[in-house]
Amino acid sequence: MAEKSSCSSSSTCSKESCEGCPSAKGEAKESFAAEMNSHSDIKRVIGVVSGKGGVGKSLVTACLANQLAAKGYRVGILDADVTGPSIPRMYGLEGLAEVSGEELLPRITANDIKVMSINLLMEDPEAPVIWRGPVIANVVKQFWTDVVWGELDYLLVDMPPGTGDVPLTVFQSLPVDGVFVVTSPQELVKMIVKKAWNMAKTMNIPVLGVIENYSYMKCPDCGKEIKVFGESHIDEVADELGVFVAGKLPIDPTLTELTDAGDFAKAENPYLDRAIEILGFFR
Repeated sequence: MAEKSSCSSSSTCSKESCEGCPSAKGEAKESFAAEMNSHSDIKRVIGVVSGKGGVGKSLVTACLANQLAAKGYRVGILDADVTGPSIPRMYGLEGLAEVSGEELLPRITANDIKVMSINLLMEDPEAPVIWRGPVIANVVKQFWTDVVWGELDYLLVDMPPGTGDVPLTVFQSLPVDGVFVVTSPQELVKMIVKKAWNMAKTMNIPVLGVIENYSYMKCPDCGKEIKVFGESHIDEVADELGVFVAGKLPIDPTLTELTDAGDFAKAENPYLDRAIEILGFFR
């Protein structure tokens, strides 16, 4: 795992405030890394992030998982969006996860993807999670330490939006190999992408690429691409930041239907082939 800074307010440090700081003395920096469950063997941890909500991170996470599973990889999804979990519903996973001693066993989708989410630990999946940030962050950490993931080629982490407690905990505690930044084609895209990009860079996490959701929709009659949210700016932003455009996803009613039916294991998304190709370089 990349080394993280132990100074939480480096932008406001002064000579006086930094006296006695371990970094200044050259001492070993505190590690926040959480120990992987002893019954887990995970080769790569990939985060799916964004600078704002509503851009389709869970959709992208599930599509990436499906594509990887279809290629024969062993895949898991850690649903880190504790206050807005959607992964179990997408795959039609109902009921509680099995508990073995003090460990949790992930549920398995129809296409053999292992899933852990707060909704698999609650009697009422519609009950709101009204917890403070540190409590939520600790739950996400336990999804790493207490869940028996077994052998996985890829664990995809579906992050909550923004740059708060949970993304910070994931970046500090899990050995994240890289992240995809998900966005949409509005004018705010540059600011949104840069927030997520800057956080990842600050935490020494590689940005593997940016993925644009809601990029366009195709007319069912003539096949013309209709830019519902305006012209895309993702290519220019990617060029400025020096990252790949890993996919441009159209609005696809078929994916919505599969989501609503809890049948997302059947979903295919060829528009993410570039992202899958990027992940393939890890092998």
